[in-house]
Amino acid sequence: MHVYVVILRTTIFMKQRLKDIYYSFPIQLFILHFRKFQMLLLFWYLLVSTVNSGFMKSYGADGLFFSPEYSGNVNALSAAIVGIALGVFIMSWNITTFILHSKRCRFLATTTQPFLKYCINNALLPLIFLVFYFSKLYVFDRQKELMNTWEVLVVIAGILAGFILILAISFAYFFGAEKAIQRTIAPIVDSAQHFNYNYYTGHEERKNPGLKVSYYLGSGFRFRKIRNVSHYNELFLDTVFKRHHFSSIISISLAFIFLIVIGFYMDSPFFQVPAAASILIFFAAMTAVIGALSYFLQSWSLPVFILFILLIDVLYQNEIIDTRNKAYGLNYINKAERPAYDKTSLQQLCLPAKIAADKANMLQVLENWKKNQPGEKPVMIFINVSGGGLRSGTFVMNTLQKIDSSLQGQLLPHTLLISGASGGMLAATYYRELYRLQQRNKTLNLYSEVYSDNIAKDLLNPLFSSMVSRDIFAPAQKFTAGKYKYVKDRGYAFEQKLNSNSGGILTDQVKDYSAEERAAKIPMVIFNSTITRDGRRMMISTQPISFMMKPVLYENDATASPDGVDFAAMFAKQDPLHIRVLTALRMNATFPYILPNVWLPSNPIIDVMDAGLRDNFGQETTLRFIANFKDWLKANTSKVIILQMRDRMQDNWQQPFETGSVTDIMTNPGTMLQHNWYKLQDYAETDQYSYLEADMGEQLERISFMYLPATEEKGAALNFHLTAAEKKDVKESFNNSYNQGALKRIQQLLK
Repeated sequence: MHVYVVILRTTIFMKQRLKDIYYSFPIQLFILHFRKFQMLLLFWYLLVSTVNSGFMKSYGADGLFFSPEYSGNVNALSAAIVGIALGVFIMSWNITTFILHSKRCRFLATTTQPFLKYCINNALLPLIFLVFYFSKLYVFDRQKELMNTWEVLVVIAGILAGFILILAISFAYFFGAEKAIQRTIAPIVDSAQHFNYNYYTGHEERKNPGLKVSYYLGSGFRFRKIRNVSHYNELFLDTVFKRHHFSSIISISLAFIFLIVIGFYMDSPFFQVPAAASILIFFAAMTAVIGALSYFLQSWSLPVFILFILLIDVLYQNEIIDTRNKAYGLNYINKAERPAYDKTSLQQLCLPAKIAADKANMLQVLENWKKNQPGEKPVMIFINVSGGGLRSGTFVMNTLQKIDSSLQGQLLPHTLLISGASGGMLAATYYRELYRLQQRNKTLNLYSEVYSDNIAKDLLNPLFSSMVSRDIFAPAQKFTAGKYKYVKDRGYAFEQKLNSNSGGILTDQVKDYSAEERAAKIPMVIFNSTITRDGRRMMISTQPISFMMKPVLYENDATASPDGVDFAAMFAKQDPLHIRVLTALRMNATFPYILPNVWLPSNPIIDVMDAGLRDNFGQETTLRFIANFKDWLKANTSKVIILQMRDRMQDNWQQPFETGSVTDIMTNPGTMLQHNWYKLQDYAETDQYSYLEADMGEQLERISFMYLPATEEKGAALNFHLTAAEKKDVKESFNNSYNQGALKRIQQLLK
């Protein structure tokens, strides 16, 4: 009997304790966030998903939080800046939810420092996130960034230091605000007659009972039983809370000021804060905006938001506001002579007479190339490089250096044309520029590892920072390129960072290469991009290339519709060759969402994006060029080599598209196409190559170098940021047996 009583008492005690825990303020507040204003949880979801390497993983967003860069370094200072931004976001979360939920937590109005009490009890979600964040950061930095334990701990300590600093500053501010509030409330409470008449009812009011809470965590981190405030007039409680709300609004406005200042002065390295910090401050500002809409507009917040979007759309369509990115150097002012973009206009650019004239010009380039070669029938090389962000860029640069070094510097002299997409073109154009400089300065070492390290440097950090602080919040700032002015945005930030990473040598305009390319002193480059309106190729070249606008079969058919556009011919009255090489590269490498599409001054207006959407491997361009001049090539060369550098294997058995859930079945039609896009290009271009090879026989040969990761798990991501482990894996891939076999083959052909 005694044992039964003990068990019963223990059960009752445990049941009461569990009930007390469930109805404690921290737990009830945590549940409340999932019941009310769930939109605010979106930012927490995005953060957790990003840190879990889910959201925007393919863009490298997780690395921005795990190894934040400031002034090119990952250290305690860069981590502290992220910690400060994280503190701002969490304080914004606390302030916004405090304003929204204070009517449900009215007992706080009778406590000292109610906002501090609220923050302590609202800390469950931030604490869970911090533990999760640091655990993921440790694993990532150890395995991906190859940091030792001490280096990782320095990063974590930096984040914590910045986080604690902003909390200390915030609470110091609110403690000061609390004293000011007490000074204004004290006269009301001290005047018994005034207080009883206006605020004290003498009986319980049950209009708004609020949350059912038994205990809350006090400032000493001890649980305290809540006071009954039902006898207080709601007007008095609202008076207390509104004074705290005003102090909170003042503090969160600093987040907006921060973003505007960062965007305005972003050209200065001092203000180029880690992208993770800009993202967190942006989340803080958006949390406040959503909270304000919900607080002031209540159920009208969604209709007002929709009306706001419609208003922005009207202003955009009437060009009252213009957020579109432009090609720097191109004339957008001459609206009266903008070219038409339609079938008839494009056909006029590639009439048979025009094609004949352009082919005659290119034949002279071929003859100039031949004059620079030893022997009667030299070997000609076409370099094709694939897209793939810095993964491809690093692989291409390292591969070009290794091949050229093994050939004693004969690679680029034998090369007539370079084409490709995205990251591969960044590296190939950079290497060509170094070769161009070497012709003036023979002491320049083309094979220095510095250059492959340069192209592997981060490009993602300034893009995210500019997108958040400059594109959205900062006032429009302008800069001059050539004779014209343009707005600074993330496209501008990308070009500035790419040029900085490359040692500041990519500053010329496209026209500056015309004479050297015509004389075949340097290889020609065709910068492709994809016209979003219809998928046609936009081709930028210093030489007229109307013969590239349609297949050879239709060159004498004036009615045939071209599938490509000669940029210089179409925009002849807009100074087409005055655009910067950096801009031509960006148009070629317009990674979806990360970089803005570039709009062009035609009628109707068209915009272009990444060349990889149409020809990710550069082979379509090369095959059409060879098809146009195959007779000359047969008569004047001993071998035509298509030297392809790819960031993925060619047999297309890797990363198959699989259906793993019911939702996959519903999304299959769209996601299947996206997943297999590059494989579809591979099938089509291999088919094209086989037809041309059948015509030219053994004189045409394709040699491929491929990035093959050591293991599938170690494969580098397709984005503009590489971890230390990824850089190492990409470079070491050149030494695998497949690539060494390809190296021996090209050595045999050029010996």
